Amino acid sequence: MPLCEVFGSTSPNVSWTLPTGEELTSHAVFSNAFTLLLRLWRFNHPPFENAMGDATPVGSQLTPEYLLLVRNSKLSDFGKSPKDHMKLKRMSKNLNISLELIFMDSFPKLKSWYRQHQECIASTLTGLVQGTTVHQIVDALLNMMFRKISRGGQSLTSTTSGSSSSPASGAEDVSMRLKVPAWDILEGAPYVLDAALTACAHGRLLPRDLATGLKDLADLLPATLATIVSYLSAEVTRGIWKPVFMNGTDWPSPSANLFMVEQQIKKIIAATGVDIPSLAIGGSSPAMLPLPLAALVSLTITYKLDKASERFIVLIGPALSSLAESCPWPCMPIIASLWAQKVKRWSDFLVFSASRTVFHHSIDAVVQLLRSCFTSIPGLSPSTIYSNGGVGALLGHGFGSHFSGGMSAVAPGILYLRVHRSVRNIMFMTEEIVSLLMSSVRDIANSGLFRENLEKLKKAKFGLRYRQVSLGAATTRVRFAASLGASLVWLSGGLSLVQLLIQETLPSWFLSAHTPDQDGGEPGGLVAMLSGYALAYFVVLCGTLAWGVDSSSPTSKRRPKVLGAHLEFLASAIDGKISLGCEYATWHAYVTGFVSLMVGCTKKWVLDVDVDVLRRLSNGLRQWNEEELAIALLGLGGAEATASAAELIIEIGP
Repeated sequence: MPLCEVFGSTSPNVSWTLPTGEELTSHAVFSNAFTLLLRLWRFNHPPFENAMGDATPVGSQLTPEYLLLVRNSKLSDFGKSPKDHMKLKRMSKNLNISLELIFMDSFPKLKSWYRQHQECIASTLTGLVQGTTVHQIVDALLNMMFRKISRGGQSLTSTTSGSSSSPASGAEDVSMRLKVPAWDILEGAPYVLDAALTACAHGRLLPRDLATGLKDLADLLPATLATIVSYLSAEVTRGIWKPVFMNGTDWPSPSANLFMVEQQIKKIIAATGVDIPSLAIGGSSPAMLPLPLAALVSLTITYKLDKASERFIVLIGPALSSLAESCPWPCMPIIASLWAQKVKRWSDFLVFSASRTVFHHSIDAVVQLLRSCFTSIPGLSPSTIYSNGGVGALLGHGFGSHFSGGMSAVAPGILYLRVHRSVRNIMFMTEEIVSLLMSSVRDIANSGLFRENLEKLKKAKFGLRYRQVSLGAATTRVRFAASLGASLVWLSGGLSLVQLLIQETLPSWFLSAHTPDQDGGEPGGLVAMLSGYALAYFVVLCGTLAWGVDSSSPTSKRRPKVLGAHLEFLASAIDGKISLGCEYATWHAYVTGFVSLMVGCTKKWVLDVDVDVLRRLSNGLRQWNEEELAIALLGLGGAEATASAAELIIEIGP
């Protein structure tokens, strides 16, 4: 930030020659520092790309102000120990480190630019006044970028804010007018981009000249790439620009690689059963991109893949990918095709990125992907759960065209890990995951092998004993499915989605009517019992991921309210105050399973629950002849609950 502030305010009249012979100007120093600052800030990433667990999306926090707050926080704790004093003494030999607090007001030029940056994203450009310094810089930049048009006496600045200008001056005059500080050029850059894009949209500027002009602007001051990215991205999201034909004449054409990209996308998502929209291009369906996106991808293609350009590709590449993924299908496959033509070794990565966008634009595709995650685990014996199915089938063993047989299907778990952040509406996920979990339980219980074994064991001499073994095997597979469901809930929405599951989704599920057909055709049977146990395991594991098993996690402070409300619901239903729609066997298995897991695995949770609720719940368990579980529950509820446990023991008697 200090480098940006100082060198961005200095005219590039003075230069320094490095030992390598390279000439360094204030513009070059500023651009390097500014590019590094932007990468720390991750300005080009949308908020969902930076979301971590239940925290507020970090994309909204990673601002210059946030970086300074982190710096101030770290330094406030630094220097208090002897070890810190020695480290500071060692570092001060080479660096002058200030331990004072620093805020954005210390960098007025950076603060002004950041305010303009936010304004450009929020609304269209206004306010360019003719005759001002900014207007003169805009005019000089346009003359530098589009020399051929300027020689004809036509100016592009007339399209911006109603301004006009005289015919272009000579090249030397333009060069002299651009010997200004970098901050002044960045201030005028959005108006330059607005004029150029508008001229191209109205046919007064050729697409090829637009791409060349943008490259000339970036070469003059590489820091303007930040403005180019943010401005063009904002214009794409506004949706006011007509799409352009990527026909190979005006704009680069993806046709050479598009069919190959389509086939590889189909292979990648083949395991999910999702169909992709056709990419057939030609005739009445030419490849099209929004004008600002076409301009951005054309600019990126002009860069050579050498060491000098690497830092710029690293800056604008992720921005281009994020923008294309948010645009309608098939924008990302088109861009993947264009870049795969330029860099073949990036083909696998580009095609995989394009395949993810299939799920960005279709909730049905996301649901089908979740279903594929579940079907990769249940139905297999525990001995093969880690080889033929389970974790191996869920997460796969890599992918790419370098594998034998070329590009292969990607495991559904890996696909979901890469697309879940892009799901806009995560609130529906809990209902879908619960539904898929119940479907998995039915599949396990109704599997041919399991049913056949049960029928044989019923007739065997020790049938009861071996039936318990068979039921245990089914329970093991049910736990795998429940573990997957809990992982998907936590991964999809963190703490907030877990709380939504426990407070809203589950009570609604229990209150809703479930026909025997939905639950496997056996009222009060095996499917109903396994369903209740699966839900209990599922909910306890979700809560463990969200709150932990004790009170050491900061999120555990939210546990008493959510857990207390859920146990209040259980107690009220047992008391008959709430009418349930699910089967009795499911409800009985859920309550006993949930309490058993809480007593056995998360004992500290019981202390968060009101004693009166514990008493009511234990009375209900006693009515179900679950006296030991009722006593264990009260015994963990603190001193007051322990007294009730003692009373219960006396009532039960020897």
